[in-house]
Amino acid sequence: MADDTSRFMAMKGAGYYSQATVGARNVITGAIPVVKAALAAQDLGTQTGAITFTDMGCADGGTSLDMWGAVLGDLRAEFPGHALQLTYTDLPKNDFSQLFQIVHGLTDLPSYADKIDNLYIMASATSFHHPIVPPGTLNLGFSATASHYISETPAQIPDHVHMVGSTGAVRDAFRAQGARDWEAFLLARAQELAPGGRLVLYNFGIDEQGRYLGHTGGQSMFDMFARLWRALVEDGTITEDEYRATNFPQHYRTVEEFAAPFRNTDNPVYKAGLRLEEIGTLHTRCPFEQSFTEDHKDAARFAKDYIPTLRSWSEPTFVAGLSGTRPAEEIAPIIDRFYQSYEDAVAAEPEGHAMDYIHARVVAFKDG
Repeated sequence: MADDTSRFMAMKGAGYYSQATVGARNVITGAIPVVKAALAAQDLGTQTGAITFTDMGCADGGTSLDMWGAVLGDLRAEFPGHALQLTYTDLPKNDFSQLFQIVHGLTDLPSYADKIDNLYIMASATSFHHPIVPPGTLNLGFSATASHYISETPAQIPDHVHMVGSTGAVRDAFRAQGARDWEAFLLARAQELAPGGRLVLYNFGIDEQGRYLGHTGGQSMFDMFARLWRALVEDGTITEDEYRATNFPQHYRTVEEFAAPFRNTDNPVYKAGLRLEEIGTLHTRCPFEQSFTEDHKDAARFAKDYIPTLRSWSEPTFVAGLSGTRPAEEIAPIIDRFYQSYEDAVAAEPEGHAMDYIHARVVAFKDG
């Protein structure tokens, strides 16, 4: 059976994701030196087959264009005789048509694809909780802002929409599901990686100061989501059951949770040969808030620029929470009204609103 998440999850399509998620692109572009170092640590010159890569949770591919262009361009210069193979991966409802248009230069985003010869670009709709490429063939697996998604929602969250707003048994259920899925993710990668192959992962999580995406001081984004969604219950737009059914299929892990499978010698991940090379946290400032506070000072412009980056990844969860008996013509106005209420709130009182990124950066390798 398909993962529960895979039945509805997809980033907003038609190029919307790349246009709106400037922060995600900044994080991935900043990963270039880390990815290059992970490749330099391998003896790729003696490899007879293709040098292979995966981009797991790629969405429409636009946010990682610059990174892959830099990495693959350098490898082509260093190893002119080697084939390069990049497999983009995401869930079945991802907009793969838009991915291929972006990657092959059919949009206004400049692409690397026609500048690098002997390059083979592929795509897979297999969940990253399962193996994606054949055993022992992967040189580098990359993923950014994706592996916080869990394969199923383990419990309904009372009066909130995200596990960061949960407590007690519900929080424990998300923590347990997050641990299972993180282990499954890593075991799948351990199977795929060639000896010496590397993982470079930028994972949303909770840092040492208790910060997480949109919760770094000032207004807390997920609390705003919960409050504005609750307002639609109070005015009769959605039902209590629909509110309770709206749960982000995500778990934000701590650094300790990310590191645990590597550090426990009895864990299947350790036994499969995966070793932790480095781990740390990264805070990336929201580009829209930064532009507002340091440049234009226009609250209405900030609100209009800011909300699309929230909507690009959160909309599927709110749509999925609505009753399946609602006709499609009812759903779009509800969702539009919800995000408009967020935009209005930001425009009225912009101070403290920001979607700063908090990542745990994990670099690991396959021993052997």
